Amino acid sequence: MRPDYLKQGEIARLFPVLATTSKEGRTTSIVLSCLSRVQEFGNEMLTSVGVKIGKRSQIECYTEIVFQAEKIKPNDRPDGLIVVKNGSREWRALVEAKVGNATLGAEQIEKYRAIAKEQGCDAVITISNEFTSAIKNHPIADVRKSRSKIPVFHWSWMFILTNVGLLLANEEIEDTDQALLLNELRRFLSDDSAGVKGFERMPPEWSDINKLVSTGGKILAKSDEATSVIEAWHQETKDLSLILTRMTETYVHERLPRKHIADPVQRQKDELALLREDNQLQSTLDIPDAAAPLEIIADISRRTIDVGMLLKAPEDKKSSKARLNWLLRQIPNDALEGLTVRCNWPGRSEATQFSYADLLTAPELIEEGKSGLQVISFNIFLSKRLGARFTQQTNFIVDLEDIVPRFYREIGQNLVAWRKSAPKIKADRDDSEDVSVASISEDAEKDAI
Repeated sequence: MRPDYLKQGEIARLFPVLATTSKEGRTTSIVLSCLSRVQEFGNEMLTSVGVKIGKRSQIECYTEIVFQAEKIKPNDRPDGLIVVKNGSREWRALVEAKVGNATLGAEQIEKYRAIAKEQGCDAVITISNEFTSAIKNHPIADVRKSRSKIPVFHWSWMFILTNVGLLLANEEIEDTDQALLLNELRRFLSDDSAGVKGFERMPPEWSDINKLVSTGGKILAKSDEATSVIEAWHQETKDLSLILTRMTETYVHERLPRKHIADPVQRQKDELALLREDNQLQSTLDIPDAAAPLEIIADISRRTIDVGMLLKAPEDKKSSKARLNWLLRQIPNDALEGLTVRCNWPGRSEATQFSYADLLTAPELIEEGKSGLQVISFNIFLSKRLGARFTQQTNFIVDLEDIVPRFYREIGQNLVAWRKSAPKIKADRDDSEDVSVASISEDAEKDAI
């Protein structure tokens, strides 16, 4: 039954009766319908925007809505409404969705914010093929900068599809019929007709930045081109984390400092400084239970993608060669071409670097020029020079999304971090009597002699 405050609105349908050209309306209706009908899916998605879902919570979703006391233009009508009921309390969010190549607009979103404020709604949720590092940090800068107190959250379609896949893969759907329904949603969203896709190409400014760097130019502090490139990089690294999530069937997150999570503007400034000073774009991905975070560098000067992991050297091995052999035993002999090991040393001693192939045949190389020192950590990484493909908007993304998963599949997932062994009971103290007060007193007397 439609709520009293709605003048117009349909319950979100699994099989919406819409024009064949209304791909956007159809996709939105089907997803919102599943959101309200598959409990675990609804819980997962709404928890991501900070809504607490209890056992007695009810989720209702509507499409093509118009409020009773609203003077609204047809073009300003939200695509949907999500209502979460907890007893007498309600949490409501307007939904704006785009599919395919259609992008969200800041002006339209601000209108929905105004409607939300007027109608007592709690938030606006946007859905599109655009990506964001955090759900609360909108991909559109003007939306983030707005002074409106109505929060705007963002789900990418791939984020939704990834969550659906994980819930099914981990068998988290208790009801068999609901699991079947969610699998049908997965089939629908993964079909080309739904208009769902990943991040596919860098912006035109990517080529301009590459040309500037290759000719020895300096990226300006207020470069609009650099800002556009960084925003695209953020979208791609989020998509990359979702790709690895689907491949590993576990949540992979981009690792960000707290200050960057809280302040996207500061993140933009810091990454612009890195781009200007080092001509690099960087990202770090956290993979649950992996030996170390996955570190990714796109180096514009070298037109190279580096992906690797930093492992602490085992402290129970005395020589650097023994510590290196501990690492080499974890890597397949036919490892990827271009695999490199950087050895980090204590104090001011400079790092040394060798190809994996050279170390495999002559591990003693690690100790050359480092007499009396013990290696403290290893950075094992794959460095792939792309040449002209690096500067191309689409091929850069294609190669990045090939290299990163390939490194993790063939190297990263096989690595194990070193851990200190559990403390062992001493041979002369294997009985409680050996550590009694009397025994301790006796030991003290012996030491005093």
